[in-house]
Amino acid sequence: MNIVVVGCGKIGAAIIENLIAEGHDVVAVDHNEQVVNDICTVYDAIGVTGNATDCNTLTEVGAANTDLFVAVTGSDEFNMLSCFLAKKMGAANTIARIRNPEYNDQSLGFLRQHLNISMSINPELLLAHELFNTLKFPSAVKIETFAHRNLEMVEFLLRAESDLCGLSLVDMRKKYNANFLVCAVSREGEVYIPSGDFVLNEGDKICIISSPAELNKLFKTLVPTRRQVKDIMIAGAGKTSYYLAKMLLAAGNSVKIIDNNKERCEELCEALKGAVIIHGDPANEEILLEEGISSADAFVALTNIDEENILLSFFASSHNVLKVVSNVNRRAFASVAEKLGLDSIFSPKKIVADVFVRYARALQNSLGSKVERLYKIMDGRAEALEFIIKSENELTGVPIKTLKFKNNVLIAGIIRKRKPIIPSGDDVIMPGDHVVILAAGHRINDITDIIK
Repeated sequence: MNIVVVGCGKIGAAIIENLIAEGHDVVAVDHNEQVVNDICTVYDAIGVTGNATDCNTLTEVGAANTDLFVAVTGSDEFNMLSCFLAKKMGAANTIARIRNPEYNDQSLGFLRQHLNISMSINPELLLAHELFNTLKFPSAVKIETFAHRNLEMVEFLLRAESDLCGLSLVDMRKKYNANFLVCAVSREGEVYIPSGDFVLNEGDKICIISSPAELNKLFKTLVPTRRQVKDIMIAGAGKTSYYLAKMLLAAGNSVKIIDNNKERCEELCEALKGAVIIHGDPANEEILLEEGISSADAFVALTNIDEENILLSFFASSHNVLKVVSNVNRRAFASVAEKLGLDSIFSPKKIVADVFVRYARALQNSLGSKVERLYKIMDGRAEALEFIIKSENELTGVPIKTLKFKNNVLIAGIIRKRKPIIPSGDDVIMPGDHVVILAAGHRINDITDIIK
């Protein structure tokens, strides 16, 4: 497809990288010539320097004939206006980055409808949702949700003290009274779609899928001594902190936010009734100790500096905080942090890139199913996709065990009329089902792509 991306910052660069990897033709647009040159040096994109609300620039980038026009600059208003103009010129689909909480809380639907924007995206809100989901399971590295939360996929590390070490998957299913599926294992940089005789080892990263109720039951047995997260301390008072705190407070949690920007702290005092807002340096050891980091159930590092988030997370871990989560954008830093023991590392640009890849694949799809969700899992080495089966195809109405799948592909779950099914060989896929596919080493555009 022909895609125009306006705004080449961290988020824009991540979107460009992933869309080019998907095989799309991308035009990168920014007002800063050096930024455009840097993008074109690294990625196989066409670069245009200019103002994307100017008709001459929009004509130059081919907005009238583009399949997808994306605006992800730092200005919500600029993004909405450029998408509006591109749509008027003939762009088939438009996506605008809209971050302001006022827009997202009150008038987002109105703006999208009247500006004819196909989709809006808020990286900070998406990140907050992922953080909130992860805090539900202190043992989890990452949680992904499917079909309106009827199915959840949990990633977690297998530590030396775990009872799962040395256990085959068949024996694991016999030992634990829960309906679940171990759908992927990452070991020493390789991802496996495991069979029943696969034996788990210390250091494995395991991916389990099931309904929320069954996962709760399983994790209470797997990690019986781990208490639920209730008291959360957040370093940094940005937009992600605001969204996350709102979710946590609504769920009955205690929230404390520390930031050195007095004006921002005063804003959050008004916006977050029930939260404790501390004006102070979140990187100051004495302040963290004084505000009770040692008694917190969870610590979330959300400052604007990757290095600071990593160091703060190590400090929290050294004080035996139950769950430590970090926002780290730079890939090299995230990799080092994970090797040093920080397992819950998140990046809004990675989350956003997944959304755009999913949307682009859905636009390309002309068969009987649609990509509804797409997540990069196992450090990006595999994908979990949710499809809606719109009509009958070669997979429907026949037992799964009779289908010939490509290597490293698995049907991990089926949701039928909001009822989750962990599929066996005798189950069948029907029109109207939501189907979760896990694939390693393949790009799945349509569900029929999983067949040999």
